[in-house]
Amino acid sequence: MNKLANVVLERLLEHYDIKKKEFLNNYSTPFQLLVAALLSAQSTDKQVNTVTNQLFKRYPDPQSFAQSSPEEIEQYIKSVGLYKTKARNIHNLSKVLLSEYNSSVPKTISELIKLPGIGRKTANVVLNDWFQINEGIAVDTHVQRISYRIGLTKHTNPEKIEKDLMLLFPKNSWGILTRLFISHGREICLARNPKCDNCFLSDICKKNIIRKNKSSKREKNNITK
Repeated sequence: MNKLANVVLERLLEHYDIKKKEFLNNYSTPFQLLVAALLSAQSTDKQVNTVTNQLFKRYPDPQSFAQSSPEEIEQYIKSVGLYKTKARNIHNLSKVLLSEYNSSVPKTISELIKLPGIGRKTANVVLNDWFQINEGIAVDTHVQRISYRIGLTKHTNPEKIEKDLMLLFPKNSWGILTRLFISHGREICLARNPKCDNCFLSDICKKNIIRKNKSSKREKNNITK
């Protein structure tokens, strides 16, 4: 395990108590988690939890979604981003699960990403959170931003970031890693105006070290003027 990655993981685990209620939590089957994770793109977990409360009462399984229509599904998810596209994808993936998987959710990334609207991030969320299968790491905007800032990756492409992180962190941490990064991104490492002065990773963060060095140089230049 990479030394930097080891320190990052240890400190994140010490600081954050990962609780299900802070993330997607309104599901009772792997299929419902799949739908919730699909809906979470460009939406908050809180928004999705609110939406799925009524959505899953009306459509609890692939069969009920498949028997509906994208237009009907839209009425339940209008408050989330890209709701028209998501409604269409939910309808289509439900039909695929019915016809090809006997309504069951597949347990491999290679099968999951063939479903309409399902990418590696969503596939990893389902595998990690429901099946406890660590086949990869779910890379969302928080994971992407923090990994780059700290210096765990030089890439901005989610799939390349995932590969870098998989090489750095032990496999048994992949499932919880996303939640740890999300917690840190919500609390301290914000997209805009990150709270670097309050960050317990600031001493090992590449972005913060560069920022301090630039600030120090400016101060020296001002003194010599």
